[in-house]
Amino acid sequence: MRLSMDLELQDIPGQLLLALQPLKENKANIISVVHHRDRKTPRGMIPVRFVLEMDRSRIEALQTKLKESGISVVRAGEDRFMESVSVVLVGHVLDSDIGDTVKRIDSTGFAEVMDLALTMPGVDEPSSAFMKIRATGKAEIQKALTILREVGKEKKLLVIEPIEAEAV
Repeated sequence: MRLSMDLELQDIPGQLLLALQPLKENKANIISVVHHRDRKTPRGMIPVRFVLEMDRSRIEALQTKLKESGISVVRAGEDRFMESVSVVLVGHVLDSDIGDTVKRIDSTGFAEVMDLALTMPGVDEPSSAFMKIRATGKAEIQKALTILREVGKEKKLLVIEPIEAEAV
């Protein structure tokens, strides 16, 4: 399971290292770390955000171990949409009902269109749409792209993909 965790560390050397040990002990795979050394929370602490992959059954043990080490766990939870991809649709995007195309992605329960921008050069000319899709994981991004490819064939739209693949 992928989750994010916000911690507050004391502003003294070694605190980040102290936070890493419980992650190792609980077999958490670190996806990213954002350490805001130049910022302070209202309590004078350094905010740190981890994005982790780990077994759901180890979350409570991890939080307990962090607290025992004197590290404040501000928030820990599963991030619903963690992956995103951007695509461009070219053709008669509006005439082929862009709302229906968006609904087909959004109705999956594992993916959604989070950004949409249209360009229309003329009434009878093909238009284009930049679409950013986010999903619960990499496999789900691929499923959403498969749906979009099928919709593209059905509606005679060119699907240009992916422009970028990133973690949200």
